[in-house]
Amino acid sequence: MTAKGRLYGVGVGPGDPELLTIKALRLLRAAPVIAYQSATDKESIARAIVSQYLTGEQIEVAYHLPRALEPEKAQDIYDQEVAPIAEHLAAGRDVVVLCEGDPFFYGSFMYVFTRLSEKYQTEVVPGVSSLMACPVSLGVPFTYYNDILTVLPAPLPAEELTSKLLTTDAAAIMKLGRHFTKVRDVLHKLGLASRALYIERATTTHQRIVPLDEVDPAEVPYFAMIVIPTKSRL
Repeated sequence: MTAKGRLYGVGVGPGDPELLTIKALRLLRAAPVIAYQSATDKESIARAIVSQYLTGEQIEVAYHLPRALEPEKAQDIYDQEVAPIAEHLAAGRDVVVLCEGDPFFYGSFMYVFTRLSEKYQTEVVPGVSSLMACPVSLGVPFTYYNDILTVLPAPLPAEELTSKLLTTDAAAIMKLGRHFTKVRDVLHKLGLASRALYIERATTTHQRIVPLDEVDPAEVPYFAMIVIPTKSRL
């Protein structure tokens, strides 16, 4: 009987290829199969980050996990999309699944993990997340001492964003995209707009830092963040 392959979920960081960890690089170069999430009409961001490190001899598996699906509809689609990864593992081939940022911090790898980790030996390699990269790229300390940091997904209702922002010292608002205008309005309502810093595609060659009120809502990508650093200055 053929031994099962091993599944690796590898964080590739926010965009700068030099932020890949040494462990991630070693596994990436050794794996016979590389898998990555990709939109149906776009190049995989995760693959683009590590493209210079690929050997050219590896099997590549692209899968698509459409966003904004109801959980019931997503289940069957996600099961089908990860099936080719399972086939390679069952055939005894190790598979490295690339994931932007960190696999377990809003990472696409989580959907692979929940479907395959009980059947195949699995190891997760942390990556530098956008939560860490954005404040550094902006040049602002996020938190000091006992400050409370809250991470908020922009798709939340305005009322929930408001209540969470009222009870924290610092915040990161992620997944902006088409939700930018709602978030900006909440920040103005709470008097936080003057502290809020906007950045998109942090650490990449397409990184942009724009004053909040100069951002064009129609051009805000999914990979954008608003950072509200603490007021503390210890």
